[in-house]
Amino acid sequence: MPAGVRISSHVLFDLDGVLLDTERLYTVATQSVVARFGKTFTWAIKRDAMGRDANVSARIILDRLDVPLSPEAFLIERNAVLTGLFADCQPMAGAEAFVRQLRAEGVPMAVATSSDRDFYAMKVRPHAWFDLFEAVVCGDDPRVSAKKPAPDIFLVAARELGVEPGRCLVFEDSLAGVEAALAAGMRVVAMPDPAAGPEHYASAHRVVRDWAEASATLPALLALAGR
Repeated sequence: MPAGVRISSHVLFDLDGVLLDTERLYTVATQSVVARFGKTFTWAIKRDAMGRDANVSARIILDRLDVPLSPEAFLIERNAVLTGLFADCQPMAGAEAFVRQLRAEGVPMAVATSSDRDFYAMKVRPHAWFDLFEAVVCGDDPRVSAKKPAPDIFLVAARELGVEPGRCLVFEDSLAGVEAALAAGMRVVAMPDPAAGPEHYASAHRVVRDWAEASATLPALLALAGR
């Protein structure tokens, strides 16, 4: 196939840590809960917990840190902190420009986030550029039977865009999200936080540092072949 020919015609995005700089807020909120028990929420734990169903993620955190809370109690306490933090969440550097670049090139886009719809609405309320997405699929969508690392959310997003999964390119920052995209038969670009250890993302088709690198290599990313 000639260089630069687009294999991926549609682009799907995770939300937290990809489009919006909200993963650090989850870290702050989680630490505020576990600190009461003298525990520290480290990236080694966060890397395994992020991107998953909230209850599964909570269980991973609580078990690894030996915190005597139920997942339900933990989430109630953490989410109360998050609600205040989300009022001032900021975009990831370069994310809006990248989305506008894709829109200018006529590339259809969707958001596929494990966040529930209420949390999604809180996060994006100050950011009008989210109107550029043709579809948004949240974790509490009844069509999503299983959360990441299951492929469901990406498959639903592809159906919303009317495209075959194999024509989709996914941007993710979590290991669970990368696994979900691969299970959906899509190409995936990982954009992990440097603290997460990019070497753990070798299963992705490509790993990029940030949106500046993604923007500079966009034709090559859209032309990524499968494995």
